[in-house]
Amino acid sequence: MSSSASTAPGYVPGHQLLDGRSAVITAAAGAGIGGATARRFLEEGARVVISDAHARRLKESEEALAAEFGAERVSALACDVTDEEQVQALFAHTAERHGGLDIVVNNAGLGGTSALVDMSDEQWTKVLDVTLNGTFRCVRAALRAFRDTGRDGVIVNNASVIGWRAQAGQAHYAAAKAGVMALTRTAAIEAAEYGVRVNAVAPSLAMHPHLVKVTSEELLAELTGKEAFGRYAEPWEVANVMVFLASAYSSYMTGETVSVSSQRA
Repeated sequence: MSSSASTAPGYVPGHQLLDGRSAVITAAAGAGIGGATARRFLEEGARVVISDAHARRLKESEEALAAEFGAERVSALACDVTDEEQVQALFAHTAERHGGLDIVVNNAGLGGTSALVDMSDEQWTKVLDVTLNGTFRCVRAALRAFRDTGRDGVIVNNASVIGWRAQAGQAHYAAAKAGVMALTRTAAIEAAEYGVRVNAVAPSLAMHPHLVKVTSEELLAELTGKEAFGRYAEPWEVANVMVFLASAYSSYMTGETVSVSSQRA
């Protein structure tokens, strides 16, 4: 494999694709896909509210982004997507802070590894509640906001290729992400009458510090070896596709799940 294939490409500059739009992004603290999406949205001209269940990391992320892009364009509110009251507070904060809502990115999710035969009810339920039920709560809140304000909003959900492909030890996560895909399709049909689009991305392997901490070197090497480019995706490469789905460039797309992957079939 050539070195160019296994090396990440240069960072793509912003083109104001989301100029003046207001967005809320869940699980956006830190260096993962959510944090990369917040940065990409700001570079594309959006006003952004970031949320996360980790208050300290969220505050640090807010301060860093505000210092770079301006405090008037960035705010944060802690939110556990398993708590309906906190979800409602997040959407109310966004509407109040930016005078309305245009884009919702549902990035919150929880993984884990356990053979199905050994998996407890608690393990199964916890992953489903954050990853699928949390996405449901935020999609519902977004649709109500868009319906009531008449704004042509956009929802982008974060799914996973595991929703399509089998991987041992991932029954709960796979079921949750497949559910996110099905939720995306159904919500898109219902939201069409409001002029709202709902799509999803399905990354394969996007590397960030948290994933490194919870995944063995052997598994990371195995997963990377399945990628045609011989490398993992940078979080901002996934965020670029979220920008596309949130922008007018995807105006005729709804109910779709876009694979962000170089995995071989």
